[in-house]
Amino acid sequence: CDYAMKIIAIANQKGCVGKTTTTINLGAALAERGCRVLLIDLDPQGNASTALGVDHSAGTPSLHDVIIGDLSICDVLKECPHVENLWVVPSTIDLSSAEISLVLENGREFRLKNAIDEADLDVDYIIIDCPPSLGLLTLNSLVAAKEVLIPIQTEYYALEGLTQLINTINVVKQSTNAELEVSTILLTMYDKRTNLAQEVASKGVT
Repeated sequence: CDYAMKIIAIANQKGCVGKTTTTINLGAALAERGCRVLLIDLDPQGNASTALGVDHSAGTPSLHDVIIGDLSICDVLKECPHVENLWVVPSTIDLSSAEISLVLENGREFRLKNAIDEADLDVDYIIIDCPPSLGLLTLNSLVAAKEVLIPIQTEYYALEGLTQLINTINVVKQSTNAELEVSTILLTMYDKRTNLAQEVASKGVT
């Protein structure tokens, strides 16, 4: 890991497509290879924090405090107890109120990017686990990231949701983050025995 820090958002507005599973496995795999990885749990459900053994009970210093400007990322990150070289910025249910509290704030879509820039983090990768929506939290991740990894389940509405997400990414690229690119579209829960899975894969999603 001798290159510039990479910031990857793992996003899809659909739930139950494998975002969190992809996030934690990618983060752990990179860390086990010797890379220094920071995983940012941007989902108020906090499933990534739970999976990595990091406390995220209500009131715990978390990403919510970073987004609203009370604390820095360095104040809230925690070392993963199970994987060396992996740190986590936990999410708590308090984060669900951030979109409401910031709705009238100027520069609200830059809160996460600014927090990352100000923290001067000594890591090789920042991986952001996004919530299942295209709201302000996901927008913050797209503004902060350099690339997007999109997990999609090989099911009927997958391509429709993918088109909507790609359109959102293009808007962000044109308006606030010209460096943003879709680097990977990852098929999840793929069963090549089914015609539907093969059809979704054949639509250029490889």
